[in-house]
Amino acid sequence: MLRTRRRAAATAVILAGSLLLTSCGGSEDGGGSDGRTLRLWHYEAPNSAMGVAWTEAIKEFEAKHPGVKVKFEEKSFEQIQKTAPMVLNSSDAPDLMEYNKGNATAGLLSKQGLLTDLSAEAEKRGWDDKLSKGVRTTSVYDENGVMGSGNWYGVPNYAEYTMVFYNKDLFEKYGIAEPTTFGELTAAMDEFVDQGITPLANAGAEYIAHQYLYQLALSKADRSWVDAYELYQGETDFHDAAWTYAAETFADWVDKGYMAKTSSGTKAEAAGVSFIQGNAPILFSGSWWYGRFQDEAGFDWGTFLWPGSDLTLGSGGNLWVVPKNAPNKELAYDFIDITLTKRIQNLLGNNGGVPVAADADAITDPQSKKLIEDFNTLSDRDGLAFYPDWPVTGFYDVLVSETQKLITGSASTDEYLDALQNAYDKGVPKR
Repeated sequence: MLRTRRRAAATAVILAGSLLLTSCGGSEDGGGSDGRTLRLWHYEAPNSAMGVAWTEAIKEFEAKHPGVKVKFEEKSFEQIQKTAPMVLNSSDAPDLMEYNKGNATAGLLSKQGLLTDLSAEAEKRGWDDKLSKGVRTTSVYDENGVMGSGNWYGVPNYAEYTMVFYNKDLFEKYGIAEPTTFGELTAAMDEFVDQGITPLANAGAEYIAHQYLYQLALSKADRSWVDAYELYQGETDFHDAAWTYAAETFADWVDKGYMAKTSSGTKAEAAGVSFIQGNAPILFSGSWWYGRFQDEAGFDWGTFLWPGSDLTLGSGGNLWVVPKNAPNKELAYDFIDITLTKRIQNLLGNNGGVPVAADADAITDPQSKKLIEDFNTLSDRDGLAFYPDWPVTGFYDVLVSETQKLITGSASTDEYLDALQNAYDKGVPKR
């Protein structure tokens, strides 16, 4: 994600365990490692927690594999999301890449035979022991590409969830109390509007807008609702109380000026930058921004879980996947190993990430501790509800285009929900 990606939500992420680091042997083409290049794609910002950790992992990998260079090729989330099936079905596939998790993305590629089955490596290298049951839900997919059971096709090495980021300095400047309830949150937004300030950073051209809407639905939902929607364990009705409340409330928030109508064309990067620059006092988005905000925001800011809801968006993080056509698979497996070492996991945790295999005592940064504590709060109450674009192939684009219509007022809430229902019903696999 930028992002985006369960039957049961993640349990605590600070897990103990040792790591078996294997030395680099030959890849599946039988050659040695001397002079090789490991082609790696990921889309994390350099100063994000993941970007910092993966940069250090590259250094460690090259030190442990003399003669092997890592060729990191920067791609955007949108680039990989849209072109992965075509690229992975060609001779230009990288050896290792970060990819979005869920039925409509990693699940679809596994079903199409474009990803390497990592089950044997997960057992041999101890990845299955390092990751909690909830976190590894998005690692495994059945023959229909549905997450939660089957073979390993990806390895998450961080976790993620959504939260409310707020600019403490702006709240103080305008004498607005920091919210602790949903009512206080909407009251704060009303006060900002009265001051001529649009309170919510929003991005209708990418994922942020429909994540606001999904969170509103989750505040009226329960685990069985999530399982029906995400895992097809029941019927999904987009005109039920939760979805109807979400669409109507979202449209009302646009009318009230909580988010700008012009945000229909805004991308996620611009929404994040508007918060970093102190223009928007509130952003609801994911932990993937945390390290960057620590690095770039020049004001006092804080976070809190969405008030009045036991559920929020989140899961194990995006996946390391090894393309079926990757020429240097053994090198890819070794790199995954390194990203799961305690040293790299601790680095990730102290830079604003949510590690999955860190030493809890090694996380010393106060803000990072808060981030991890809130994640564990969600884990303890089974509160991770995945992401709205996961259930069916192509649903991300549908959510973007239809939610844009809600922002501009070119579709009614009934028309919006009808469009989602139609796209969802067409995409649900026959089981």
